[in-house]
Amino acid sequence: MTDRQLPKWSELKPLLRAKPVTMNATDRRLEKALTIADLRALAKRRTPRSVFDYTDGAAESEISLARSRRLFAEMELQPSILRNVSDIDLGTSILGTRSELPFAFAPTGFTRMMNHEGENAVVKVAQQAGIPYALSTMGTTSIEEVAAAAPDARKWFQLYVWNDRDFGEDLVKRSAAAGYEALMLTVDVPVAGARLRDVRNGFTIPPSLTAKTVVDAAMHPAWWANLLTTRPLTFASLSSWDGTVAELLDKLFDPTMTIDDLTWLRSIWHGPLIVKGIQTVEDARRVVDAGADAIVLSNHGGRQLDRAPTPLRILPDVRKAVGKDVEVYLDTGIMSGADIVAAIALGADACLVGRAYLYGLMAGGQKGVARATDILTKEVRRTMALLGVSSIAELNPSHVRLPN
Repeated sequence: MTDRQLPKWSELKPLLRAKPVTMNATDRRLEKALTIADLRALAKRRTPRSVFDYTDGAAESEISLARSRRLFAEMELQPSILRNVSDIDLGTSILGTRSELPFAFAPTGFTRMMNHEGENAVVKVAQQAGIPYALSTMGTTSIEEVAAAAPDARKWFQLYVWNDRDFGEDLVKRSAAAGYEALMLTVDVPVAGARLRDVRNGFTIPPSLTAKTVVDAAMHPAWWANLLTTRPLTFASLSSWDGTVAELLDKLFDPTMTIDDLTWLRSIWHGPLIVKGIQTVEDARRVVDAGADAIVLSNHGGRQLDRAPTPLRILPDVRKAVGKDVEVYLDTGIMSGADIVAAIALGADACLVGRAYLYGLMAGGQKGVARATDILTKEVRRTMALLGVSSIAELNPSHVRLPN
């Protein structure tokens, strides 16, 4: 029989330490978010449904996005044991310059709609983290303002080919004058994808005040207060718009664009050129032959062609086809640091994350973006340690097995 006795205060005292109280409400919220999925749940609660769905959704039946996430979930990581992983370096080379992390912030449209702090919040976190940030043509902060917000950040400008070529050329020249490092040409939007969540929500840019949105405002008063009491939504590259996203894309972008347009772009842009939206091995070869310095394997986050190729699946073949001299980046479906590690092991030089940081932005502004970055960073470091590698350069295809 076990003898019992009353514990002494000296024995209880170490067990009764009070957890420090976090006074700031945003900090308290974000502390509880341990994963990007947690940030997504916070974002869903804090933003109107139409805004959350615009960020979270994809095209048609959303099969492309689901497949990308499923492949990351089903891939198998293969560790190598008994390795010294006491000192792990997460840095890598992107466009010939060190990046402190193996990922960059992808271009996302209408960012100030997700949270009033918008693009400036994102580029400031990119500067703090030592990683590149790509400003979207459809951003809601100007090229020059983003440059001023984080003068030491590595900034890229994402461009679509416009019906008005003179206007597109002006954007390129403004980016060069503002010190942007690289130009990212997105090539997978000849027309807008069918984003059915937006259609069902009656979503417009900027959000319209209807009976439905008034009800929604009552449920998300802080978001609406920020929208209505800060400067109106404007665009990085056009003066105004009052309609749906699909209508905007179809009106402004040029469906006649061909590979020859890369020659035109090369004639007006003299820095690194990244081509985003590559989905086949053949197209990867074509744009590299036409002068691209780097490519992004991407199906636009599943937001354009549904049932499109899954970037992670085609990555090894593309890497082999373009060789080691061309940088290959990957996006779509990334929800964890382990996803980033897997992509790099299979041949990517870096990854682009979009939704992941937008969930953080919606959950808590700049602090939320920083939280998303911290989550991904810790997951990358932990995954590398458990795989038995201490640097990005050590990752290789032996560390990942894709399902058939």
